[in-house]
Amino acid sequence: MFWIVTLSLLEGFLATIKLFALTLVFSLPLGLLICFGSMNKLPLIRVPIRFLIWVVRGTPLMLQLLIIYYGPGIFLRLNVWGTSTSGRFMAALIAFVINYACYFSEIYRGGIQSIPVGQYEAAQVLGMTRWQTFKKVILLQLIKRIVPPISNEVITLVKDTSLARVIAVYEIIWNGQAFIKSSGIIWPLFYTGAFYLLFSGLLTLLFRYIEKKLSYFR
Repeated sequence: MFWIVTLSLLEGFLATIKLFALTLVFSLPLGLLICFGSMNKLPLIRVPIRFLIWVVRGTPLMLQLLIIYYGPGIFLRLNVWGTSTSGRFMAALIAFVINYACYFSEIYRGGIQSIPVGQYEAAQVLGMTRWQTFKKVILLQLIKRIVPPISNEVITLVKDTSLARVIAVYEIIWNGQAFIKSSGIIWPLFYTGAFYLLFSGLLTLLFRYIEKKLSYFR
């Protein structure tokens, strides 16, 4: 029974890792774009983006999942996601990417604004363009400053992937809970915790290594 449970949880954990990895791949660069938009001098760009950030950060991720999955069918009468597993996964991925991109954008913004203004002015005096200033002067300092808060969000993402089960995405907790109904045993549900702890532990070690490598900025 133990191996049956383990194989089932591994199958669910693969879906968890897939959702986790794809969310990071898309939300990290999207967050930077949203950050630049929220800092734009044009109110026509800045205000709507800041409103989006406020809404996303001020409402539960579970609610956003439900709205993105069920919303098109209710409001537009369009079955955008279909009834397949891939459709539900895509809806979950979009919800996670938008949510985390908004959180990452605020981390980026805080990091950028923490750089002394004198560095921008010095780069301007040297004749650097805005892109050259960001790439050659700001970027590495920014990475150093945002790694700790980014690491917190990434580890939170590991646990938040469990929310995808509300729209029937078969992640690890869904598979663990299935044994309660089918076999009347609850220990597989607690067993899922070992997977989360192991994965979170590996990520913690990875980010500590990254922070150590960036310590030359001290």
